Amino acid sequence: MTAAAWHPDPTGRHELRYWDGAQWTDHVSDQGVQSTSPLYPAADAGAGAADSGASGDAWVGSQEAEQAAEAEAAGPAESAESGGQSGEADPEPAFSFDAVTAVAPRAAEPASQPAPEQPMEQAPEQQPAQPWTPAPAYPPQAPAQAQPQPAAQPMAAYGDQQVPANAFAGITGDLIDGRFSEKDGVGASLQNSRLLRVRIAEPFMARQGAMVAYQGNVNFAYQGGGAAKFLKKAFTGEGLSLMRVEGQGDVFLADEAHHVHVLHLNNSGISVNGKNVLAFSAALDWNIERVKGGSIAAGGLFNTTLRGTGWVAITTHGEPVVLNPAEAATFADSDALVAWSVHLQTSIRSTVSAGALIGRGSGEAFQVAFQGAGFVIVQPSEGPRIPTAG
Repeated sequence: MTAAAWHPDPTGRHELRYWDGAQWTDHVSDQGVQSTSPLYPAADAGAGAADSGASGDAWVGSQEAEQAAEAEAAGPAESAESGGQSGEADPEPAFSFDAVTAVAPRAAEPASQPAPEQPMEQAPEQQPAQPWTPAPAYPPQAPAQAQPQPAAQPMAAYGDQQVPANAFAGITGDLIDGRFSEKDGVGASLQNSRLLRVRIAEPFMARQGAMVAYQGNVNFAYQGGGAAKFLKKAFTGEGLSLMRVEGQGDVFLADEAHHVHVLHLNNSGISVNGKNVLAFSAALDWNIERVKGGSIAAGGLFNTTLRGTGWVAITTHGEPVVLNPAEAATFADSDALVAWSVHLQTSIRSTVSAGALIGRGSGEAFQVAFQGAGFVIVQPSEGPRIPTAG
């Protein structure tokens, strides 16, 4: 069975007529314009139906009738001529219909020749009739679609600022080109020669007031060190006011833009001038101890000693020098002395002369002497000068 579709109008009155899969309908199309037109005109409906009933499977329709009459009048010659032409090329098949049985469109054959019997073919599976759909009109011009316009952004009020996707958008310079960006690392790590960052993995001790910035959830608490250390600090003048830092985050430490150096101790010890201690691991034991060979009268001969396993950050006023006492006898000014190995032998050397009592001294009255294998750290500064009268 022929599927529902548009086919040439078998009546010849229109270009196309719709076949719904079971019968011809009144829906027609001309030049893409659809309308309705009865299959039989009102005047010929009865005659057409009667003729259809009498002829059984005969083809009806005005076009087919005219073709049959012309074929009979033309005679054998025209039939022969028609046959010759058909051998050259198959003519465009004309569609006809049976008004009574409502057969599917099929090719009409010449009226002068009987239709040869065709072998019976197995009918395809019955397809349900498809609903009528409009004829495909000639492609209409699609209406021009307006291009979407970007939504107007509301004007920001005076003083308001919109946060850009890039925090540095519209700003250039060495401060934001990456050279001063935070450097990654674990534990205590230098961000530059004068700034220390501690990524908190465990509590640590830091000089009070040394924090310049921090990120995260960090707690700061005063750390006194106990009554014994408090008395030592008050009695000796070895200043080391500490705070305990713990939590989660990063803490940035500095001390008057002095150079910062990080040392790692592995079951060892170091003696550091208290004013040069910036921070150290809470796992280290610390105490205020007298420099061996010194006396209270000499002054400034008490240092902070750190022992154990952990890290310590010290500061120097300028870039220091590290001396090896094993190479030669080593002496350092007590004000320029920063730190040394705890297992070195120390003593105090005095250069006070009688001329110093009358204002003719060298200004270098006491030095610390070192002997043994180890290191001595000396900074290129004796600290701020105290102006004197006169």
